[in-house]
Amino acid sequence: MAVSLTDEMQQAINGAFDAGFPIVWASTDAEGQAVLNFFGTTQAYSDHQIAIWMRTPDRGFLTRIGQNPRAAMLLRNAETRVSFQVHVEAKRVDDEAVKKQVWENSPERERNQDPEMKGTAVVAEIVRVIQRGEVVMQRD
Repeated sequence: MAVSLTDEMQQAINGAFDAGFPIVWASTDAEGQAVLNFFGTTQAYSDHQIAIWMRTPDRGFLTRIGQNPRAAMLLRNAETRVSFQVHVEAKRVDDEAVKKQVWENSPERERNQDPEMKGTAVVAEIVRVIQRGEVVMQRD
């Protein structure tokens, strides 16, 4: 089965921060310990990729995915009852065109935290999507 986020899933991801339901990301540190973060800049980059604008390059999440690209995100909107998790392989992307697109597609409140675009982009290839405990999409 191929991965192709539905329009509803893409809209849920892109609107999560402004709806008051920021997306939770999980990655692992060098000792294998899970680390959780909220990233308000999470966005559907394509139907099979998710992007994040990282305001602080060279630390935290970026360091962890540099060591282990496997990460996961969890979205839950209590109002619409849309909920799913996405497992990904994430990587830092320093291409200026990609960085500009990811920054511009981030919520305004998040862009205001990095108006000079000193951060960088993460683009994550979707491996699988899980909804209600079932794998509903998986990369071939």
